[in-house]
Amino acid sequence: MIATPDRTPLPRNFFDRPVLEVAPDLLGRILVRTTSDGPIALRLTEVEAYDGPADPGSHAYRGRTPRNDVMFGPPGHVYVYFTYGMWHCMNLVCGPEGRASAVLLRAGEIVEGAELARTRRLSARNDKELAKGPARLATALDVDRALDGTDACASGETPLRILTGTPVPSDQVRNGPRTGVAGDGGNGDIHPWRYWVANDPTVSPYRAHVPKRRSS
Repeated sequence: MIATPDRTPLPRNFFDRPVLEVAPDLLGRILVRTTSDGPIALRLTEVEAYDGPADPGSHAYRGRTPRNDVMFGPPGHVYVYFTYGMWHCMNLVCGPEGRASAVLLRAGEIVEGAELARTRRLSARNDKELAKGPARLATALDVDRALDGTDACASGETPLRILTGTPVPSDQVRNGPRTGVAGDGGNGDIHPWRYWVANDPTVSPYRAHVPKRRSS
């Protein structure tokens, strides 16, 4: 018999750890997005770690800006950024305040509220594709910059919360290079910081960084 996922909210000290500890430990956890139309819950199946000033792939590599301010803490808050002029991506801040580390939520399985997610992801061919990729995940959950800075560990009503769920056994966790990251940040020998659940159909395909071509 499959055990029912634990619905206890994760405490802030879960996130107040090094990013490389938090990232794989997020697999199997449940992210709940509360909307005016009802809740959507997602089981995390793929994430990427970003480690601030020590990481050339991180938005905080060159220091603090208005865009990345939330990354500097406190832990347990949501960092949302806008990319390619059309997509949002969602991260969870971790580590000690001031360190600017965060975990990008890359993919997951919608386990509650799929009917709501489908209305936002009309191009998805099936439910496994609803949150298969970071932009798709944010779109399915109706996450945008208005939720940047949300405290996912707050008590009471909050639009985003992380529950204990069912942690993935270590022998089912895989890791490798991060998707679409340029230079040393995308080198899997240096930063094998993408983590995913082995053989899970909701995990997104790996894609190496492709440099933009300048027009002649």
